[in-house]
Amino acid sequence: MFDVLRGTHRTMTEKTSVEHLSVVMTTETVADFAGTTANHVSPSSSARGIEFYFQCAVVVIGLVGTAANALILYAMFASKQHKKQLLIFHQNVLDFASSLLLVITYSLKLCNIYLTGLGGYWFCQLILSENFIWCTILASKANLLFVTVERYLKVVYPVLSKKILRNWVIYSAIAVTWISGIVHTFSVTFPTTAVVDGVCYAYVFWKSRESQRGYGIFYFLSFYVILLIVFIICYWRILIAIRRQASVMAGHAVAGPSTAQGAILQQIQSNVIKTMIMVSAFFAVSDLPMHIYYLLMNINANLNLLDSGYYATFFFSFVYFCSNPIIYATKFDPVKRVLLSLIPRKENAVQPTQPVESIAVASIRVPRPRD
Repeated sequence: MFDVLRGTHRTMTEKTSVEHLSVVMTTETVADFAGTTANHVSPSSSARGIEFYFQCAVVVIGLVGTAANALILYAMFASKQHKKQLLIFHQNVLDFASSLLLVITYSLKLCNIYLTGLGGYWFCQLILSENFIWCTILASKANLLFVTVERYLKVVYPVLSKKILRNWVIYSAIAVTWISGIVHTFSVTFPTTAVVDGVCYAYVFWKSRESQRGYGIFYFLSFYVILLIVFIICYWRILIAIRRQASVMAGHAVAGPSTAQGAILQQIQSNVIKTMIMVSAFFAVSDLPMHIYYLLMNINANLNLLDSGYYATFFFSFVYFCSNPIIYATKFDPVKRVLLSLIPRKENAVQPTQPVESIAVASIRVPRPRD
C-alpha cells in the first residue's frame, strides 16, 4: 500500500524520474505531474539496485511465508483446531493470503510492464499499487483485534462470553475484517493512484496536503496505536484473571476429577493465550518502524522515501508473515503435535534372540495338573 512515489517501469532511454519528488507534489493533477517529471533527473544506479534487491527479498519472504502458513493451516485442520479456534485459524488464512499476494505482486513488479489503456489502468490500481496485499494485511490487523477481544471475554467474563460469542457473531466478525480491509484500501487507492507515461504511481495524487497529513495521522492511530492499547489492556486483564484462577484452584485441599479437568482446561486456555500474546507482541514490534516512517512521510513534505531506511522498515514489517508460523509451531500445542508427527523417526529394530516359533511356544501357558 505504501509503494509511494515509486514507478514500476523504466525504459532504457528514459532519463527522467519522479521517484525523488517531494510529497508536496501530491496536490498536482496527473497532467501537471507528468509535465513536472521532465525537470527531475533519474535516481542513481545504487538506488535502483536497492529497489531491485528489496523486491527480490520480498518475493523470497512471500514464498517462505506461503509455505510456512500452508503447513500451519494443514496442522490446524488435522488437529481440528479450525473449528475450535475459528478466529485464530482465520488469522492464518489471512497471513497465507498476504504471503501469496506478496509473491504475485512483487514478481510482476520485477517484470517492469509498460502500462497502456484500460487494462494498464486496472493492473496499476489492483496489482502494482499493492491494493490486494493491503486488503488482506488490514483485514489481518482487524482479525487480530477480534481474537484479542474473544480471548478477553472467554477468560475475564466466561459466563457472559457463552451468551455473546455465538457462531453467527464469530462469522460476522470474520466478514467485518474482510469488508473493512477492502473498503478502506479501495477508498484510498483509487483517488490517489494513476498511470503516467506507462508508469504506475500509487498513493501520490492527494487532493491537498492537509488531507494527506490527516490520513497519515488517522492511519497511525487506527491501525497501530489503538490496536496496541487494546492488546495491552486485554492481555493484562487476562493474565491477572489466569493468575487468580490458578491461586483458587491451588487452594483446593482435595483434588477430585472435576479439579483435574479444570486444570487441564486452564492449561489449554493458557497455551492459546500465550501463543496469541507472542503473535500480538511481534506484530507491535515489526510494524512500529513502518508506521512511524509512513506517518513521518505524510507529515514531512521533504522526506525522501526511496532510501535504505524505507526498504528496511517495510522489509521488517513483511517478515511478520514468516514469524507467525514459527510461533504457532513452537508454542501452540495442537499444531506442534501434528508437525512433530510429520517428522520421520528412526525406529531401532530389535532382533529376537530366539526363533519366532520358540517365542510363540514359550508364550503359551500350559495348565498345571491339579493334585
